Amino acid sequence: MTLDDLAARLRQEDGSGRLQAALAAGTRPDPAAVDLLVERCGAEPDFFVRDMLTWALTRLPADLTVPRLLEELASPFPQARSQALHTLSKIRDPRARAALTPALLHDEEDEVARAAWRVAVVLRAPDEGPAVAEDLATELGRRNRECWRSLSRALVELGEDARPVLDRVAETGVFAARVHALATLLVLDGLARDFRSAVEEAQRTALDTGEQAG
Repeated sequence: MTLDDLAARLRQEDGSGRLQAALAAGTRPDPAAVDLLVERCGAEPDFFVRDMLTWALTRLPADLTVPRLLEELASPFPQARSQALHTLSKIRDPRARAALTPALLHDEEDEVARAAWRVAVVLRAPDEGPAVAEDLATELGRRNRECWRSLSRALVELGEDARPVLDRVAETGVFAARVHALATLLVLDGLARDFRSAVEEAQRTALDTGEQAG
């Protein structure tokens, strides 16, 4: 398949056709397709096609894909930024860690921030866990519940490096942040069936603690 053929197939109206085109791009990796695949990640409306495009990019040499993905982090389009981060989290090239700016970690677009949290966790150096936890913890209690779930998952993956900041926020944070920190601690300690039940238990605990303090 020529690059022009691939471009046409990735832009067709039929979603299943675009999925097959992305699969073909990954099955027969072509270094010349890097720009096209990255561009389509930023524009593709279908989640499954985007995921296949990411897979196709992981099949190409990191020396080609990573620099192009790092450029995409400055895109004005949120999907382009979030998909570039998602792909970088799959490639796991250390070069991406230096490009993970506070602006990305705390992006006003939820999907961008969630993807950036994942990159921060998977690419942290062995001694960076506590610092990453401190930075991510500033997001506790913010955004929507799906973001809560993603942030808790990232903090739990940091393990004991996250415990000190979670303990502190659970004691001294504003109510929403306290609830989120307490719920994350319940998940970290394996004391909750799922995240929803962890939040419900954390809310009860935070209310009881607040009443006792009052």
